[in-house]
Amino acid sequence: MNRFDYVRAGTVAEAVQALSGANARLIAGGTNLVDLMKYNVERPDRLVDITRLPLNAIEDHEGGLRIGALVTNAIAAYDERVASRYPVLASAILAGATGQLRNAATTGGNLNQRTRCYYFYDDATPCNKREPGTGCPAIGGVNRIHAIFGISPTCIATHPSDMCVALAALDAEIRVAGPSGERSIPFSEYHRLPGGTPQFDNTLQPGEIVLSVDLPAQDTASHYTYLKLRDRLSYAFALVSVAAILDLDGDTVSRARFALGGVAHKPWRNAEAEAFLQGKAPTRENFEAAADIVIREATPQDGNAFKVELARRAIIRGLTQAAAGTPQSVSDKRIA
Repeated sequence: MNRFDYVRAGTVAEAVQALSGANARLIAGGTNLVDLMKYNVERPDRLVDITRLPLNAIEDHEGGLRIGALVTNAIAAYDERVASRYPVLASAILAGATGQLRNAATTGGNLNQRTRCYYFYDDATPCNKREPGTGCPAIGGVNRIHAIFGISPTCIATHPSDMCVALAALDAEIRVAGPSGERSIPFSEYHRLPGGTPQFDNTLQPGEIVLSVDLPAQDTASHYTYLKLRDRLSYAFALVSVAAILDLDGDTVSRARFALGGVAHKPWRNAEAEAFLQGKAPTRENFEAAADIVIREATPQDGNAFKVELARRAIIRGLTQAAAGTPQSVSDKRIA
């Protein structure tokens, strides 16, 4: 770990200023950044502590909720308003990490956590995400956990968050502040696909920090699920996960939203598959057809080809659970 300066920001403006003109990183819970520094992956010259900023509240906002960037995962998951109005988000958060980590990890940190690719974490190997232009040994290498959608010749890493998969399905917005003031970023535009610049995970501009996650006004409490498939029943990243939300008008799907985790550089949605379900009955046959629309875009590697069928089955199971109003239990993790 290299030597670094430490700055404790008292205001958002101070935090933005401290980020400028230096190889600086924000730190709050530190559950990802500290690990990366220990592994010599991140070598900041300055750490900007934002734990004293007034960003740790959950507030009603325009009929929805505004979750501050410093709200811990534990507080967000157990907040009565989140659990009752956006239960898919609470379920997704509780499916991730451990209770101890959720007590420390923040909303903003979860949003911006970095990939758990083996090669990214190993500074003895090449990695385009860590050192652009050095190559991606996961392509043709050990790639069981890697992406099957949205890949590029430079990177096949996946985004590891559970929370973000639910936020994608909920059409959240990310409110940020920077040298040019505040702006809101639609969730679908926040995380990036690797393309030719895999070192960039999101669309934040230099000096910008996350202020809050804004959830729109909507009723998602009846027909939803968060289904996470992984190697162990707890404390493991998703091989494939699904956040599914259905709006039903009698025996007809009036709106469908579902996002996949563990399969791409960002939470993955397919607008064509969601539109296909609109106006149709919530039947297994239609869910299978929607899943087939999604997986036809898959471009797996030899080591992760199993994810294609796993994703198909997860989509069908997730949509079936959502339609029946029988969401996956976060305490009994056996698949319902």
